[in-house]
Amino acid sequence: MDAVRPQPFGVTLTRGVSDWQILSRGSAGHAQLELGGHARPGRISAEPPFVFDASDPAGLEVSVRVVAEQDGGLVVGWTTADLDATGEWTARLTIPAGGPYRIETQLTQSGGDGLVFTRGDVVHHVGVGDVYLVIGQSNAAGRARDQVEDGPSLGVHQFHADGRWRLASHPLNDGTGAVFTGHLENHNTGHSPALRFAKRIQAAAGVPVGLVVAAFGGAPLRWWVEDGELAPLAQNALAMLAAAGARPRGVLWYQGEADCYESSVDDYADRFGALVNLLRQALDDPALPFYTAQLARCTQDPGEHLDRAWGGLREQQRQAANRLDRVYLLPTGDLPLYDSIHLSSAANLVLAERLADAALAEDYGLVRHWRAPEPIRVRRIEPSRIALTFAPIMNWINDFELPLARCPFEVEDEHGSCPVTDWRVDGSEIELGLAREPAAGALVHGMWRMDHGGIVPSDCTRMPFLSFYGVPVA
Repeated sequence: MDAVRPQPFGVTLTRGVSDWQILSRGSAGHAQLELGGHARPGRISAEPPFVFDASDPAGLEVSVRVVAEQDGGLVVGWTTADLDATGEWTARLTIPAGGPYRIETQLTQSGGDGLVFTRGDVVHHVGVGDVYLVIGQSNAAGRARDQVEDGPSLGVHQFHADGRWRLASHPLNDGTGAVFTGHLENHNTGHSPALRFAKRIQAAAGVPVGLVVAAFGGAPLRWWVEDGELAPLAQNALAMLAAAGARPRGVLWYQGEADCYESSVDDYADRFGALVNLLRQALDDPALPFYTAQLARCTQDPGEHLDRAWGGLREQQRQAANRLDRVYLLPTGDLPLYDSIHLSSAANLVLAERLADAALAEDYGLVRHWRAPEPIRVRRIEPSRIALTFAPIMNWINDFELPLARCPFEVEDEHGSCPVTDWRVDGSEIELGLAREPAAGALVHGMWRMDHGGIVPSDCTRMPFLSFYGVPVA
């Protein structure tokens, strides 16, 4: 039978903050924090056996302060708490962005001598900064196990599925001791992009960063949103945010493979838009940004059906980013795999850099040229020749001198394929010569198949192209 822990003398801090917690800073750049607990006066006898005797409760005062964890420098001076007759206390603090901080409490008693208890509880490694919600399926949770340098860093913390804040370290989606079991994985997780992303944000923005990871491998979009309502996985993520005491600065979303296997592709952009809007409503943040990753390659034996599902879903992701406000899409088509469907650890690091650049540009106002080129115009320039204009191109198009047999672009019309006979780069355009004149309503695809080979044209030294599917020829 477990022993009952006695109420200690001095100040106990029981609510409002915990070790390693990242508090979300508000628009003014600080966090409002309400703390509470219990105060119990006590006295040590002057002679052995030094028994603890109850002390006169009159004249008690509880106070709280915040200091820098690194050197003990004062951040918020001693602040007197409200204390009732039962010993319950409450204190409200305004804490500036930064940290990690240490929060200290103490008890004083007017007229007390040196034998009166003054000790108070201490909370360590608290930061005030930005929190990100990480959701999606297995590539968001992380599956890679190849070796890379991506260790923990003080100031990047995580609210874990076990209900506690801790120093963030891989695997982020570890289910050990989980009390939030709505996204409990059936496989061990590994390396993911989120930790490197958070470290990049911390370094550039100069504030601690927290992660709330609620991704779930193999989950189709309908497990997140269905029939215009948030589904169980989204509800689980909201419950974790509430328990973490966090308002997210943004959302990292990587999902879609399951919808390809379920053939639920054609309306993906609309359904994802519903998820975005419902989460924003639930969090009372209509401008909450979503940073999304386009589906990477999959080397499983595809067949025509899955090729078109992968291509169609990538296009739906592109259309969602173009249609939805503050939804951003990053390419993955050039990145290496760990297995047949999951990004490698090295690939996760690259994706993390791309996601962080997007966030730093769009939400922190820093100069980052993060947008990937995509087709903005497709037109016929001769009866059997079309030109694809891409933007943004800030340098020049690198086609990797791919031979015709590996040309990443295809053209189709109502009669089937229009074979490409030659292709070349001309400034910000790529021209395709065709074996026959395409009929009206012809469509162009780029880097679209389930496994398109992994060599993706790029704005040289900057970003690879986004995949696209079914873009009409004007």
